[in-house]
This record gives sequence, structure tokens and C-alpha cells, in this order.
Amino acid sequence: MTDASIDLDAYFARIGYRGPRAPVLDTLRALHALHPAAIPFEAIDVLLGRGVDLAPAAVDAKMIAGKRGGYCFEHNSLFMRVLEALGFTVEGLGARVRYLVPPGNPPGARSHMALRVTIDGKPWLADVGFGGCVASAPLRLDTEAAQPTAQESFRLVPEGHSQVLEVQRGKDWLPLYELLPERQVAADYTVANWFTAAHPNSLFRKTMMVARVTPEARYALLDNRFTIRKTNGDTEQRTLDAAQLERVLAGEFGLPVEPSWRPVIARAATTS
Repeated sequence: MTDASIDLDAYFARIGYRGPRAPVLDTLRALHALHPAAIPFEAIDVLLGRGVDLAPAAVDAKMIAGKRGGYCFEHNSLFMRVLEALGFTVEGLGARVRYLVPPGNPPGARSHMALRVTIDGKPWLADVGFGGCVASAPLRLDTEAAQPTAQESFRLVPEGHSQVLEVQRGKDWLPLYELLPERQVAADYTVANWFTAAHPNSLFRKTMMVARVTPEARYALLDNRFTIRKTNGDTEQRTLDAAQLERVLAGEFGLPVEPSWRPVIARAATTS
């Protein structure tokens, strides 16, 4: 259990939730769909050299009151406190990202946070912070079967003592991350967060990545490449200049763009 309180009314207003507060599967599913639709994935503070503060008060001030987004440690630590406040049994987990990692590369660090939620004795994977591939629904951890969501199907494939989360794109299954079963504590995330926010090899220090998923579409920004992947299979992609980037950040992603972001936006706009 975490010992940090959460203003549930403020959080529910942020994501547009007006339903029951019982710690049951329907509540988890509703929150898991609304959270990544309302709160985008982004790490603009890392690009600005500000770092990422995982203190609960800082996360709440940024993502709830400040209408900002965040990356996995911010999203899932916030979601964990919400679920605990509602009475769910939640454990933090770590994962090694495999998405777009070439086969044969050595294992990466545990640089991703996910959650295990136990309901009526059954374990569920909850993860509202995996960027452009985030699932919009919790996934059963005790089955290898494909699990459909409003966007794609996902599955968890055993690998040693771990599981690999995969997403179906067309006929192919793409690995997203290796989920490790051991419960993580706050100190584990402090170390991983330092790496992703400060290490010179961190992708977040080099690339603007913003994502949001709704029942209708996935919206993804990779530097100046803006992609909309609709649930009906249609995809559109545009290359944006700096002015267009600023409008998309404020419009499609709902972010309160600051003047201090403009050098980062201008740099992203020149990406070839």
C-alpha cells in the first residue's frame, strides 16, 4: 500500500468519470478506458531538462491540477493510488521494454512500470502509461489467449518466469515488454525514473513522444510525425511544422502549451 492520499473527486473530474466507486472489475475497466483518453502520454519535461518528480503531490499537481500528461511512472503511480483509495488490491511491477527493439539485443533495464490488480482472486494487468501502444482495458494475467480491446488484441506469452505482452497488428504479434512478476517498491521506480529522465542514452531525452487513445482512434506524435490510427483500420499520417506541432499538442492532446516549450517544439519540427 502507498501512504499518499489522492483527491478522488479531482481525479474523476480530470478523466470524466461519474460512475460507482466500488472496487470491482467494471470500475477498473471504466477507469482504465477513461484515463489514457483524458491524460496523454508525454515526457516534455525530460526534453526541457526539468526531470520528473514522482512525489505524489508533484504528480497530482502536474497531471490533475495542471492538465499535463506524463510517462509510465507518473501515469501508473497515480493510477495505483487511485485504485488503492477505492479499495483495490494493487502491486507495482517492472518491465523490460521490447517494442521496436531489434531481435538479439541484450535485455534492457526495468524501465517500465505496470500494475497487477487482484479482483476476486484473479490477477489483472493494469497499465495506463505505455504510450502509443497502451491497452485501453485491463488484461487477464492468467491466460495466454488473445484479449480484444476497442483498438487491438493483446496477449501475454510465458517466457521463463516472466510474461511477454504482445499486441496484434494485422496478422503479426509484436512484443511490447517483458513483464516481471516480482513486486516493485518505490525505490525501484526512483532508480528507473532517474535513468529514463536523466541518462544520456534515454530515448526520452532525444525524442518528443506524445500519445492518447480514445474509443475512436489512437493519436501519436513522434517528433514531427503525427499519426492517427482509427479503430476502423484507417490510418492517416502528417509531417508537421512548428506551428502545426503547437496546435496539435494543444488541440488533439489537450496540453497547456507553454512558451518555454517552443525550442523543443522547433527542434522536433526539424526532424527528418
